[in-house]
Amino acid sequence: MASRRDRLKKLVVVQEQLKALHETRHAGFVAQAIAAETEVQDLTQSFNSVGGMSQLFPELYHRRISAAINKQQLNLGLANVEVGKIAAATARTNMVERAYRDVRRQDERDSADRERLEIIERKPSE
Repeated sequence: MASRRDRLKKLVVVQEQLKALHETRHAGFVAQAIAAETEVQDLTQSFNSVGGMSQLFPELYHRRISAAINKQQLNLGLANVEVGKIAAATARTNMVERAYRDVRRQDERDSADRERLEIIERKPSE
């Protein structure tokens, strides 16, 4: 029984690490989406200003704005995928934690039962 408890304890640690990985990836995708949005705003503001490079190369600005918008949408989509993975990892972690707690409680009950039996067995011999 102790080996199962040890395996479950290790599995809880692995599940928590996996959940943390997905949370980190989600945060990275959100940060990249925000950076792309900032780039879109900066390019749009620069394009709308009078004079400057935007008047000479409007196609270049349009391509860069379009690329930044696509990058933002891609990162938001990837962030949403990670949200699903976080939810699944959380559910798995909770399930494994419950199993670990149940096994630990059962081990404690078994140990207490053994102690009581030992006490009962010792009494008649005294």
